[in-house]
Amino acid sequence: MHDTPATLETLMQLYQRAFSEYGTQALWNKRRLDTPTPEDAMVIARALRIEGDRDARRLAEQIEQVCRAAR
Repeated sequence: MHDTPATLETLMQLYQRAFSEYGTQALWNKRRLDTPTPEDAMVIARALRIEGDRDARRLAEQIEQVCRAAR
């Protein structure tokens, strides 16, 4: 599965969720992009893993999984 509309939509939803739930906690030094690429989302996933709690790490895993599917 490569950059299908469904995959990109899922990625966008997870990306937005990351900022909504963890923006001030784990993503305080990241800028929210209007149209993130899978590479942009991987940066956010890494920040969630480092700065976030256990639930943030689970979200990071979901983002990484969708990014791998988009390749």
